[in-house]
Amino acid sequence: MWDAIKDVTQPMTVDSTRVSAALRFGKRISLCLCVLLFSFPCRSQQAPAIGAEKSVLPDSQSIEAFPSGEQTDQQRFGTISGTVVDQSGARITGALIKLVRQDELPGAEVLSDENGQFSFSNVAPGLFHLAITSEGLAPQEFSGNMHPGEAYVTPLFRLIIATQVTEVHVGLTREELADAQIKDQEKQRVFGFIPNFYVSYVPDAAPLAPRHKFALAWKSATDPVTFAAVGVVAGFDQAGDRWGAYGQGTRGYAKRFGASYGDVFTGTFIGSAILPSVLKQDPRYFYKGRGSKRSRILYALANSVICKSDNGHWQPNYSSIAGNLAAGGISNLYYPANDRNGIGTVVTTALIRLGETAVANIFQEFVAPKMTPNLPSRGAGQP
Repeated sequence: MWDAIKDVTQPMTVDSTRVSAALRFGKRISLCLCVLLFSFPCRSQQAPAIGAEKSVLPDSQSIEAFPSGEQTDQQRFGTISGTVVDQSGARITGALIKLVRQDELPGAEVLSDENGQFSFSNVAPGLFHLAITSEGLAPQEFSGNMHPGEAYVTPLFRLIIATQVTEVHVGLTREELADAQIKDQEKQRVFGFIPNFYVSYVPDAAPLAPRHKFALAWKSATDPVTFAAVGVVAGFDQAGDRWGAYGQGTRGYAKRFGASYGDVFTGTFIGSAILPSVLKQDPRYFYKGRGSKRSRILYALANSVICKSDNGHWQPNYSSIAGNLAAGGISNLYYPANDRNGIGTVVTTALIRLGETAVANIFQEFVAPKMTPNLPSRGAGQP
């Protein structure tokens, strides 16, 4: 019985083993066929692509890449242009502008034309440096970065007034430098004869020592043009019978002249010498000369009530305000008794002088430099 069972089961075992082996073999064959089927199309597609790349790439470079490269070379150069003016806004002819490259490329030099304009062409892109000089004016420098093909326009170059000691100012004390700058200021006369000593065209001028302030006040108060101006004012006062108690005739005119000159003398010394020395303030107007007209007007108006201190900081102009009040109070000592009005006259006189200062500052900012032939910049020297 057991033998019969073995005879029946043994063929079944052999057949199942063969079937399993056949199945495994079939799977391997199928896998190989799939690999072959999927690999051949991929290779057939890649081969033409490689061939196409080899045949098309050189043609595309010769048509597009090289011309575009040449076009980039032509467009990478640019221009640098600008305008040079002096402190009054007048165009400067013949100013020397030097172009210095910071990438070791060669620079160039040009002169400004009759309109104060200059231009450099075919400038390679990158960092550059400009040095602007003109005889008698402060040199200026400017650095920038020009992009490929850019038409670079620089800011307006405004060369300020120079002092004659700039070339040798190294080693000088502050007072010695102030001495030289004051000498330059004393040459400033509107129309060539009207004194204009209390204006500095050097923005960082050396601070004044007390002796400078008193010397400047004395020179201004005793200038012949000052006496002539006081004489004209006294004449108008007499013609209008102002300060009637003084009377008419030569005596009346002399009294009016003395009163008017007293106002000028006390106002100048108290507001421009005594108080500035005590409070360490600078009595000068510092010319701005740049920016919009509106900003310059506001600057001029503000300078009637603010000033620079001796350390260069801006602060309320206590010297001028208190000086005007003090001068108005002193004037009550010699005005006719009938024309005095106590504190009212003092305040009114101070306010009038404050308004006069504001108007004078606007004149200094926009008109005076154009009408002053003896500015330091007209001579030799640099700031």
